[in-house]
Amino acid sequence: MNTIEEIARLLKSKKSAVIFTHMRPDGDTLGCGMALGRALSLCGLRCEVVNEGEIPEKFAFLSALKEIARRPSLSDAELYITVDTSSEGRLGLLEQTFRAGAKKKITVNIDHHVSNTRYAKYNFVRARASNAENIAELIASLGLKIEGEIARFLMLGMVTDTGGFSHDDVNGDTFRAAAVAADGGASVHEIAYETLSRQSKLRAQMAIDVYSHLRFLSEDTLAIAVISLDELARFRQKPEATEGIVDFALTIDPVEVSVSLLEVKKGQYKASFRSKGKVDVNAVAGSFGGGGHVLASGCMFFGELEEICDRIRYVVWQHTEGV
Repeated sequence: MNTIEEIARLLKSKKSAVIFTHMRPDGDTLGCGMALGRALSLCGLRCEVVNEGEIPEKFAFLSALKEIARRPSLSDAELYITVDTSSEGRLGLLEQTFRAGAKKKITVNIDHHVSNTRYAKYNFVRARASNAENIAELIASLGLKIEGEIARFLMLGMVTDTGGFSHDDVNGDTFRAAAVAADGGASVHEIAYETLSRQSKLRAQMAIDVYSHLRFLSEDTLAIAVISLDELARFRQKPEATEGIVDFALTIDPVEVSVSLLEVKKGQYKASFRSKGKVDVNAVAGSFGGGGHVLASGCMFFGELEEICDRIRYVVWQHTEGV
């Protein structure tokens, strides 16, 4: 693996870059992409941030996110950089664009997922509560101050990926990085309210309905929330509105693992896993071709709902043995 200083020297030696963020974007990938983009611009690079889809409405308070493009326009970019992206597949519709460019461009991968596949020519992967902490270290290595928009975007990544600094992997490094961003003008209150608390009445009603039908398995140590397409339609919600639903069941004793299953289309579900710490859900998700973090991971399922729930129950039980 490369050092952050090596990557900083590499970036400063180039003149243009495209920064790729992952599909179904969250606050960490968007914050990392925009913060790094602003930093590279200050270093004299022409750069742009790209994402394959729509930016979730809850991030609309950050008007600069409108700059993110669906596809790269810098055809002559020297660098292709991915942020908060554990594998090329996580780029969605941009995966082929990245792979094609990788044959003639310099690729850089900056991430914090333990499941990262080290797919780029230059890789910096350090497990942290948020990838924004890695980007903050990189920006400091570029010799830049973390202030203004850069600070705000880094705080976006830290607040959203740590659940408001409440997750088990938050440590002193997280708070030190957050303190620098706060001193640079970022508001924890604003970002936490807009991204973690604020919701519409219909979204709240949908969440209540989902919670009322939680499935409790394995002597109540496993909870599964199912969000159907019919439910999304009934409450007039987009899939992005289900973010955070998986966290609710972890507030319940004796639940150790919480799972949300979002119906993507008939026979296909997007699964999100959360753990209190006794079960490695990165390993669980990995059993189904996914991955992420020890305490938070995801994957896709294909098949009938009852069969999927049974498969989850069995694999979670396997990874609970000996705890």
